[in-house]
This record gives sequence, C-alpha cells and structure tokens, in this order.
Amino acid sequence: MRFNRMLLSTTLVVVALVIQVSVLARLHLPGAVPDLMLLTVLALAMVYGHVGGAFIGFGAGLLADLAPPADHAAGRYALVLCVIGYLAGLVKPENGRLKSATGPMAVVVAAAIGSTLLYAGVGALVGDTAARHVGLGSLLFTAALYDLLLAPFVVPGLMALARRSENNPLAESSTSAKSADVSSGWLSSGTGLRIGGQRGGLRVKAAKARVARAGRIKGVKRL
Repeated sequence: MRFNRMLLSTTLVVVALVIQVSVLARLHLPGAVPDLMLLTVLALAMVYGHVGGAFIGFGAGLLADLAPPADHAAGRYALVLCVIGYLAGLVKPENGRLKSATGPMAVVVAAAIGSTLLYAGVGALVGDTAARHVGLGSLLFTAALYDLLLAPFVVPGLMALARRSENNPLAESSTSAKSADVSSGWLSSGTGLRIGGQRGGLRVKAAKARVARAGRIKGVKRL
C-alpha cells in the first residue's frame, strides 16, 4: 500500500473508532449500535480494492478489539472486518466512482447483516452466547437499519476523500520529478560520467588515434 493510502486509512479508522466509542455507543439505541467502523472499511475497500480492504478491515477490527470497553476476545472483530473488507473490495466500482446509490446501499445492508452473523458465529465458537439473549433477529434488523441510515452521510464522502488522495497529480509529479533528479544526479555526479559527453569524447579519441596511426604508417613508407 502507498504511504498516502496508509496515512489516510489510519487517520479515518482512528477517528471512526473515537466517534464509535465516545458518541454512538452512548446513544443506548434499541438493538444494535450504528457501526461507523464498518462503514469506514466499506468506503475505503470500494476504492482501494479487495487487498486493501482486507488489510484495512483487519487493522480496524484489531484496533476495535483492543480499545476499551471491548468485552470480547481480541481478534474476533478483526476477522469479521477483514472478511467484510475483502468482499466489499471485490465489488469496487469502476475507478472507485459511484454511478448510483443503489449498489453501495445494497453493499451496506449486506455487510451489516453479514458482519452481525459472522460476529455471532465466531462468538458461538468461543462460547459467547450474548446474541442469543438479545435476539439475533432484532440485532440483524437494527444493524441493517442503523447502518443504512448512517451510510449516506459517511460512505460517499469517505470514498471521495480516498479517490482524491489516490489520484493526487501533484504528489505523482513531484515523486516522478524527484526520482528523475536522483537518477540524473547519480549518473552525472555519483559515477562521474556524462553519457553524452562520454560518447563525444570516445569519438574524438578514436579519430585522433586513427590520425596518429596513419601518420606512423606514412613515416614508415618514406623510410
């Protein structure tokens, strides 16, 4: 992943986690909690693709697993968001641009339901039965509803921000210019050679050698 991609992803994930823990988790809504971390991973995955989505999802989930007041096993949410980020990256729009809101909203609903089911399934494997007491059906409905209501305010803006940092012409031109300066400096100063001057010097030396050889041959014939 590029440096600007990593920097933007880390910043957005940290901001989303802070808002998730300090604001959304304190609303005490019935059922599930609006998952801003999930929406952030979805937005970045639909711009960066499945590989970037998987990496971002794993990092975001692991950060959420370790941040207080997490009450589940570390790595559980990391696995969920890694899978969701990978799958969301597979349906990345062409050039990361949204042609309509139908596709991304369908991805949000599918991701909300899929992440809830996967989280509950992993929890059942490790002995966490909290989803049974709350009601899995209620969790699925409220998770999809809350994320769907929050998505229009989050996903398009984050995707536009990711595209802008990904297609930054100033950064690309400065990087290419810097690499060109480094390569030319290496050729001219680091090695002490100049390609054009070297070719010209070789040609002059070859011409002088031919003239000297012809002079020696004529001198021998005169003797």
